[in-house]
Amino acid sequence: MDLGQFLAIFISAVFIYNVILSRFLGLCSFIAISKETKPALAMSLAVMFVITMSSMLTWFIYRFLLIPFNLTYLRTISFILVIATFVQLVEMVIRKIAPAMYRFFGIYLPLITVNCAVLGVAVLNIDMFFINGKAVQGSFYYSAFQGVCVGLGYTLAMLLMSGIRERLELCNVPKAMKDFPLGFVIAAILSLSFMGFNGFKF
Repeated sequence: MDLGQFLAIFISAVFIYNVILSRFLGLCSFIAISKETKPALAMSLAVMFVITMSSMLTWFIYRFLLIPFNLTYLRTISFILVIATFVQLVEMVIRKIAPAMYRFFGIYLPLITVNCAVLGVAVLNIDMFFINGKAVQGSFYYSAFQGVCVGLGYTLAMLLMSGIRERLELCNVPKAMKDFPLGFVIAAILSLSFMGFNGFKF
């Protein structure tokens, strides 16, 4: 394993190819839950847990089940089943520990199951760390670390967005721009700022 590779994964996943602001995955929860910092942080931690655990489990499923039995065409459906399992686990834990938070999330917590960011990371890990049906050296650790880093990037975007939206609640915003319209404007500006890490391309 190469420490430089871990550093590259961290910088790439958090800043250059941020899952929300560069890859534009997981925007539904990003816009809906980012009105306040506390729920945004809680959702980010839940998504980070699901992404990390899904990254590790999908690696095992792909390496030891799908490849040996020539079932790689079932990659998407098997990955979705893994993600759904962990989302149900997170939902049960939050319902037990923090019922108020569970009620605040509403429909968006179960929607982590179909959050394209979670599935996107699982597929990205396979595409990056498997070559010609064989795992590259250290691919499991790279996959798990990339899951954590993508979760950190998701958290960074959520905290930036929620901080800005909380401050804007104190401003005199036109009624037509409140909530979702203004949220999309902020997301677009944040996305443009993150494009600076990768360089503008026309």
